[in-house]
Amino acid sequence: MAKTTKTSKTLETSETSETSIENLTYEEALIELEGIVESLEGEQNPLEDSMKLFERGQALVVYCGALLESAQLKVQKLTGETISSFEDESE
Repeated sequence: MAKTTKTSKTLETSETSETSIENLTYEEALIELEGIVESLEGEQNPLEDSMKLFERGQALVVYCGALLESAQLKVQKLTGETISSFEDESE
């Protein structure tokens, strides 16, 4: 994956923020979320823009979490087993 500059990452985020979250793949949502975090941490955005980015980021977090939970349930269904977390396995 080619590294993008901060400017292009911001442009990428503003372009994709118009896309409905439900139409994004997990990977696309994660990339957009990373761009939002980078923008909020590193740039001086107007408060209104920062709030919009934060709200979009929160929605992306919920969406990615739901996709991961769905994937976990599918794996459990296929294997017939409960998936243990990495922390449980290391103890």
